[in-house]
Amino acid sequence: MSTASEHAGQAALSICEALLLAMNDRGLLPEHEIVGVLRDAAASHQNAFGTELEMAQHRSVADLINAIIAGGNSVRRP
Repeated sequence: MSTASEHAGQAALSICEALLLAMNDRGLLPEHEIVGVLRDAAASHQNAFGTELEMAQHRSVADLINAIIAGGNSVRRP
């Protein structure tokens, strides 16, 4: 069963993806810069320190961001 924090995380992800798409559509950020933002976000989680549980959570977040990059979810591609 999902928790309120999981719902908040899903909402935040959806909002961020919509913002990235809108910025690309309006010509504010080109695709390579959007991918760069996502790579930076993934790297910050890949390089995070903490307890074993915290590090596993950070790795999961980095994996999710890298999957978004691979899938092109945040950039409209022809």
